[in-house]
Amino acid sequence: MTQCHRSRATLVAVTPGSHARPTEEEPEQLRRPRRAWVPWRVGTPLVVLLCGSLFVVSAHNSQGTDLRPGRYTDLASLVDSEARDYRALQQRVKDLNGDVATLTNQVNDSEVRRYQRRIQKLEDPAGLVPRTGPGVTVTLSDAPAEVINNTPRDLNYLVMHQQDIQAVVNAMWKAGATAVTVQGQRVVTTTGIKCEGNAVQLQGVPYSQPYRISAVGDQTALLNAIDSDRYLQVYRAQAADPSISVGWQLQLEDSITAPAYDGLLDLNYAKPLR
Repeated sequence: MTQCHRSRATLVAVTPGSHARPTEEEPEQLRRPRRAWVPWRVGTPLVVLLCGSLFVVSAHNSQGTDLRPGRYTDLASLVDSEARDYRALQQRVKDLNGDVATLTNQVNDSEVRRYQRRIQKLEDPAGLVPRTGPGVTVTLSDAPAEVINNTPRDLNYLVMHQQDIQAVVNAMWKAGATAVTVQGQRVVTTTGIKCEGNAVQLQGVPYSQPYRISAVGDQTALLNAIDSDRYLQVYRAQAADPSISVGWQLQLEDSITAPAYDGLLDLNYAKPLR
């Protein structure tokens, strides 16, 4: 911040025909003002030194990369890169879980074997065992581009939302499905389905539409549950409306394979304050 100081000046009256002689102090004050301590004389070198230090630290930490990843403009490439990293970590977790299981089976202890038998009984209902059988597949998608570009309706009616997928999944569970998948990923009790921009994230991986939801189970029960669900009745009516035309396709399948869930098994939860 620049600070302005007002100098005191001595006014000398001058009358015609006369010459006012300044005092001895005045010429010295006008030509060579008294030097005062100015903070910027010391502060400027310190600021320059500090900025240089910050540049060196930033260059060392960046290692040639961008320290501001938010500047990426190619969102699709960024999403693909994050998805690849997630799949690599997922495979790493799978390998480590396999090592743990192998080492556990090598333990010669009756109590450990008893717990292992209990765990094996719970693996199937928990979704840790593959399931194959007849079932139903529902495919959801956004409205066609020509409808989106030419309709006066609210665009929220024309695109997919996480609650649309959740409604189909819940109807399938209600019908007694033994296994459910979304985009080929096994859905378990801890699976979260949430929107991330124009994609839906499932177990940490973003997917774009169309969304395929498959269920292994009794086909008649699955169809009845889907037909009677009030939310899906509204959705199907909008799918049949030419001014909305959101995607809806239902297909009966003789054989659907739902892979075992291979994600993280750790549970994080909160405890209420007493």
